[in-house]
Amino acid sequence: MGKQHRPNIPGAGSPGMMAQLARLQEEMQRAQRELEEETVTATSGGGAITIVITGGQQVRSVKISPEVLQQADPDLLGDMLTAAFNQAVKASKDLAQQKLGPLMP
Repeated sequence: MGKQHRPNIPGAGSPGMMAQLARLQEEMQRAQRELEEETVTATSGGGAITIVITGGQQVRSVKISPEVLQQADPDLLGDMLTAAFNQAVKASKDLAQQKLGPLMP
């Protein structure tokens, strides 16, 4: 194997730069932990379906109104679930961007 070329970046190995990187890493980890706890809620079908998801995109709950189940229309239920999950995932990603975006270069 050949010798790897390392660019000479002024201050790249300095203690100040290393401390700054360590602080940034701590902030990122803290923000990620917060995202795992924060939730967003999405609904569809006029509130017939409610999804609660964390900023880390873990589903916490799915609620389906009894009226929807009584209608017994599997296609409609599938469409409403799909819409609610898509909204929940988008809201979760937006929350992550809001929390992590300022920490990214």
